[in-house]
Amino acid sequence: MIIDCHGHYTTEPQQLHDFRKKQTEAASKHQQLAPGDLKITDDQIRESLEGAQLKFQRERGTDLTIFSPRAAGMGHHIGDVETSIEWSRLCNDLIHRVCTLYPRNFIGVCQLPQSPGVAPFECVAELERCVTQLGFVGCNLNPDPSGGFWKTKSLADREWYPLYEKMVELDVPAMIHVSASCNACVHGTGAHYINGDTTAFMQLITADLFKDFPTLKFIIPHGGGAVPYHWGRYRGLALNNGKPELTEHLLKNVFFDTCVYHLPGIELLTKVIPIENILFASEMVGAVRGIDPMTGHEFDDTKKYVDKVSWLSAADKAKIFSGNALRVYPRLGARLKAAGLSA
Repeated sequence: MIIDCHGHYTTEPQQLHDFRKKQTEAASKHQQLAPGDLKITDDQIRESLEGAQLKFQRERGTDLTIFSPRAAGMGHHIGDVETSIEWSRLCNDLIHRVCTLYPRNFIGVCQLPQSPGVAPFECVAELERCVTQLGFVGCNLNPDPSGGFWKTKSLADREWYPLYEKMVELDVPAMIHVSASCNACVHGTGAHYINGDTTAFMQLITADLFKDFPTLKFIIPHGGGAVPYHWGRYRGLALNNGKPELTEHLLKNVFFDTCVYHLPGIELLTKVIPIENILFASEMVGAVRGIDPMTGHEFDDTKKYVDKVSWLSAADKAKIFSGNALRVYPRLGARLKAAGLSA
């Protein structure tokens, strides 16, 4: 089985975007829009997926996508915490409908109702609802709800601890993923996403979070941002700060995905990062769309890159394609069994 750990619902029916526009306008007037105003049929959901994510799964030979709402659409900077809670519930419920319609293709991960200046404790109820009632296996955690201005405390700050305690209790990991950039100087997918990955890793380097939460797990997407390319820098900074080697300090708890859109990048990732810490992912349909003129293949067809890494053994590829995901997402195995799937 090939499990893609990083998929977003980027082809949502237009009705969701129309609702969000109205909700945003209402939030600017300090009003709330009734969630009942959103109407999406099962057929509209099917139509949104059949020509995109499902088509690519079949063409590329992947089996299952761990699926979450559109990252840029989380929009934690919009409105207040009540707006964020309502929007997150709607988006997470839509993901649940996708997973119910296609239980052998998608398993859910939730967005959290974060809001600038609001304690992460406010996210606990929605996380618990999504895991215990909707069957989700993880969450996306935004280290910068302000959208590129970094007004939030470090991920190692104790303010985050109530959320981490619930994650540990539920045995679910978080993918560290920013949302849209509100800073005109910081491009969303080309800079803000990579900045978020890299900044989060550096925050973890300078702290001792995993001494307090030895079973807490994070996935850093997009190949880890700048981290693998500058691994020597981060090792040195860890040692300069009196921390152990990174393999001991972080790599029992921090993992990276393969959303890197060229073969040399995947080769570097697999040379620098232990195989046990790499999860297959494509982020399709995601940040980069279209065919690479140098290869003739879609940029985000990351399975082709992994397949071409000459030094990876069959056992290595099995870990990357499914084994590591089953370890990092402990609830995933039971969800596969319930869907009649075998890893």
